[in-house]
Amino acid sequence: MTLIVLLFSIGILLLVAEVIVPGGVLGAVGGALMLGGCVLAFVDYGVGGGILTVVIASLIGLLALYVEFKVLPRTKLGKRAFLTSEMTGVSAAVGTEAQRLVGKPATALTMLSPSGYVQIDGRRYEAFCQSGQAPVGTALEVIGADSFRLIVSQPQSTS
Repeated sequence: MTLIVLLFSIGILLLVAEVIVPGGVLGAVGGALMLGGCVLAFVDYGVGGGILTVVIASLIGLLALYVEFKVLPRTKLGKRAFLTSEMTGVSAAVGTEAQRLVGKPATALTMLSPSGYVQIDGRRYEAFCQSGQAPVGTALEVIGADSFRLIVSQPQSTS
């Protein structure tokens, strides 16, 4: 009986720790320990004791889920631990903004070798220099865009 209670106790502690340290490993080990306790209960106490242990394990699991998803998010700790808002910003010029920037002059903010950052109209953008490397301060021109960055090149001199 002591081993069954010990397996259940450690299993529950690991399930609680899973809420704080996500990743699935602690929860899986905790669940396996509780399952081991159920198996031992069947072996030591027969079908009646095993079924009672499975019912208790199920109730503890349901209680843990209820606390994790209903009670914990309303606590001070839960409000700090759970995400409650979404980010709506973009990481680079995409879509219509990228098309609007094609043909505009840009200045290299970092060494483009061939990727780096450029400044266009006072805003910073990630860019890829099609003409190779471009040192800081180089005058560039936006010639296109791909999924996550602008494509720039040194302007062609007209002579």
